[in-house]
Amino acid sequence: MNKIDGFTHYSFFTEMSALAVQHGSFDLSLGIPDFDIDKRLRTFLKEAADLDSHHYESLAGNPILVEKIIRFNAQRKNSLSLTADEITIVPCATFALHTALKSVLNQGDEVIIIQPSYYTYAPSVVMNGGVPVYYDLDNDFNINWEILKECISEKTKAIIINSPQNPTGKIWKKEDWNHLYELIKNQEIFLISEEIYDMYCYNETEHYSSFLHPELKNRTFCIFSFGKMFHTSGWKVSYMLAPRHLTSLFQCRQQYISYGSNAPAQHALAKYLEIFDPNISKNVMQLKRDLFNNLIGETPFQIEQQAEGSVFQIVNFRNISKTMTDVEFSKWLTIEKKVACLPLSAFYNSKQNSDYVRFSFAKKDELLIQALEHLKKNL
Repeated sequence: MNKIDGFTHYSFFTEMSALAVQHGSFDLSLGIPDFDIDKRLRTFLKEAADLDSHHYESLAGNPILVEKIIRFNAQRKNSLSLTADEITIVPCATFALHTALKSVLNQGDEVIIIQPSYYTYAPSVVMNGGVPVYYDLDNDFNINWEILKECISEKTKAIIINSPQNPTGKIWKKEDWNHLYELIKNQEIFLISEEIYDMYCYNETEHYSSFLHPELKNRTFCIFSFGKMFHTSGWKVSYMLAPRHLTSLFQCRQQYISYGSNAPAQHALAKYLEIFDPNISKNVMQLKRDLFNNLIGETPFQIEQQAEGSVFQIVNFRNISKTMTDVEFSKWLTIEKKVACLPLSAFYNSKQNSDYVRFSFAKKDELLIQALEHLKKNL
């Protein structure tokens, strides 16, 4: 795994899936669902193909989709009261994060990244002239606010948050956002809040968005993903919330990069939002999490903390190997034991080892059962 100047080569992430294919292994390494999308989405996309929706949408996005986003978020338990000028339709969450950073960073500005974190964060900072500052969570994966405070300097320009978090499954609660605001309220520090797994919060926990916080909202780019919501990542449509002044900054840069997003898909997603029930999606994924955790409990792997959200579960593998690094263990498990996972160190800039690996449970039940029954018999 090669890491240079904040960059983790993506080939490492795809390598595990390639190894799974090469060795006929069960692939639980990446969070790409192997089950089909809702048939109604297919129908709406076919309808869109027959309409005159094959040219650029506006910079902000399809106005009908924007209106449906407003209504959808107003109906949630922790409802968001939104206006159209706070919403931008974007190709994907990675694009939104990169362009949000481009909107606020000057050369040499520092951006705090809480690790473990998704591999695109640091490269986006570096490519926009910023300097990543890493805060590594302890093994309980909870925020130590005093340590986080020490990462903040007069050069700090932004902080990247992910909740529900990939890979740990941790969720930021209202009190966490309050803590964060107290740390940054006297500085001009922006928040990039990636909330792409907002549909998947378990055990009666409701997603609490950074955009609900009255003070943080004024300095926040808040990113959501239809790809994660509806398992349509290939459609390349997501959305971002920001206050009016930040939306203007964002769209000014957006026009020079992608301008708009997939027009027919926007039409289909607008129609689907009218009938989508988020509780069904949440319940389906929680059942998958519980199925995975119950079955892996019959193996030597140890779950120290059950995922509160997202589609991932991290597990401690040291009952199986005391000597292998997590990278070595992941490759061994994929090749020799026929189940693919990812090492937790892949989600750090400089950490070369950990006691944990990450599995995805966003898979068909039969695959989860077959993979874990296989581990039960062969570990």
